[in-house]
Amino acid sequence: MIEKRIDELIKILNQASYEYHTLDAPTITDQEYDDYYAELVKLETEHPELVREDSPTVRVGSTVIDGFEKVTHEVPMMSLDDIFNEEEIREFDNRVKKVVKNPTYVCELKIDGLSVSLLYEKGKLVRGATRGDGVTGENITHNVKTIKSVPLSLPEDIDIEVRGEIYMPKSSFEKLNAERREKGEKEFANPRNAAAGSVRQLDSKIAASRNLNTFMYHLPKAREYDIHSQEDALNYMKKLTFTVNPNIKHAKNIDEVIEYVSYWQEHRPELPYEIDGIVIKVNNLEDQKKLGFTARVPKWGIAYKFPAVEVLTQLKDIEFCVGRTGKITPRADLTPVHLAGSIISSVTLHNEDYIKEKDIRIGDIISIHKAGDVIPEVVEVKKERRTGKELPFQMATHCPICGTELVRKESEAAWFCLNPNCDARKMEGMIHFASRDAMNLDGFGDSIIEDFYNIGYLRKIDDFYTLYEHKESLQSLEGFGEKSINNLLDAVENSKKNSLERLLFGLGIRHVGKKTAMILARHFEQLEALQNATFEELKDIEDIGPIIAESIVEYFSKEENLRCLERLKQDGVNTSYIGQEKQTTEDFQNKTFVLTGTLSISREEAKTMIEFRGGKVTGSVTGKTDVVVVGENPGSKYEKAKSLNITIWEEEEFLQKVNQD
Repeated sequence: MIEKRIDELIKILNQASYEYHTLDAPTITDQEYDDYYAELVKLETEHPELVREDSPTVRVGSTVIDGFEKVTHEVPMMSLDDIFNEEEIREFDNRVKKVVKNPTYVCELKIDGLSVSLLYEKGKLVRGATRGDGVTGENITHNVKTIKSVPLSLPEDIDIEVRGEIYMPKSSFEKLNAERREKGEKEFANPRNAAAGSVRQLDSKIAASRNLNTFMYHLPKAREYDIHSQEDALNYMKKLTFTVNPNIKHAKNIDEVIEYVSYWQEHRPELPYEIDGIVIKVNNLEDQKKLGFTARVPKWGIAYKFPAVEVLTQLKDIEFCVGRTGKITPRADLTPVHLAGSIISSVTLHNEDYIKEKDIRIGDIISIHKAGDVIPEVVEVKKERRTGKELPFQMATHCPICGTELVRKESEAAWFCLNPNCDARKMEGMIHFASRDAMNLDGFGDSIIEDFYNIGYLRKIDDFYTLYEHKESLQSLEGFGEKSINNLLDAVENSKKNSLERLLFGLGIRHVGKKTAMILARHFEQLEALQNATFEELKDIEDIGPIIAESIVEYFSKEENLRCLERLKQDGVNTSYIGQEKQTTEDFQNKTFVLTGTLSISREEAKTMIEFRGGKVTGSVTGKTDVVVVGENPGSKYEKAKSLNITIWEEEEFLQKVNQD
């Protein structure tokens, strides 16, 4: 009898929550909801063995986790290319029409929030995950369950994944910042940052208190549910009780798309949540399949970004910041101003040439906007507003931190502090080493690294791996305790398992970015092999060249760097390329490929895609070759493949097979 009543209450409350949060059409009063809820809490407290996973009582948040586990997306969560004007919208339409006759489009508001994947098994929510890098995200199930618009169970007993956006309504954002002001805490810059910060809380009660919301917009495997269009996918998700944005338009042609874009560009401020553009997708899923993908984005969708809003403010001063390579970057100190949901008080001025070209002076009134709605930058100086009291810019001659005289090479636009012992350079180097794309030392924010540096626990990057020796002292620091220090030490320990490319990127070798680090790791596989590589060997690697090669040779020629690497090895840091676990597929497994002609992606990327799926790449066409991938202007390999009757894939077909569900 009690179990039956609990089932009845959960059904009533979940339906009421759906009607209130998703349909905006409540059928019971708040008082009735509260009475039913109080009765359910009482029964669950008396009979904890009867508590169900989809009970609305889990929305209050009670789970506390030690850290975020990694999640691999079965279907990658790909982003869309950005466009910024009507001409580019029409160009997108023209590209689509080369493949699809008379396409129609679904237009959706681009919600300014955090992408999320929701996974259900037999109709029950089993996992919520962030997008991450598209392939690997973080498990945030404990926080997702607190969001009232996320159904904990579905009306159908199915296995399904849906994707969408977690966002914070404007009203919730204003309330949250008012509370933080009262407590003397730092305010969030905008609702997107607030939403992202909320779902990455270890304590789900914090997320539950922040009134987050969701809109779902993508069904990764729609055809498995006999769905043949984006519009049908959205309607099916609504049927499953997910919240789908109501402001969606099925446009019969590109003119209707442009009308929709123009309308929301004007009416954007009236919405109760932030949007930063419009998403345009080919509606028919079979047409989407024909269009396929590039190496990184689908060809059937595009994201139109609203023009950046410009505001005026005064440039009060110019400061000089020191980066990890010693590069000196001028930064403008501004009178704080609101810009596209953020309070902006500073903006980078890049380098001396940039400032002189725009004739930027201290005291100027300048206009700023957010490039791509994200990064604030100077548009122009309002020279007509000058009073004569403005001060012309003078580049610093000495490092603002260590006082070393600055140097500018002939080929460089920037000035550099060449002192390897400069405190600012060393701190920035360690911040970079700990960053997500490098060694991913979760929890080591800029301020913690700066504090540990100033105290003396972190003076060089290998000191991360001896922090455990100072555990008791660290726990005694204000603001830290046993649990927080254990989390930091666990992050350090976990980082030892990283693949070589993360270490190479984290070392901060000049000109070696994330992509270059991956190329080097795949090519050499072992750190020792890279250390011993000659300039000639390095410069001949595709996408490396002489400048990067010279920088790498210089880095490994310094005794101090070699000693640091040896200490990292002794501390157990992995120095081998691990790569990704191969996912063999029928189109690639045990097949031999040859690449010819100019591809839109690098040969290294194409080779990795093939090897990842179980194939191998050789340099010449023989009778043992299974497939030749052809780019523009193919040479003799193409002709030989035809003469031997070998399967030929144009690049577009190759990328479709790589990206197919």
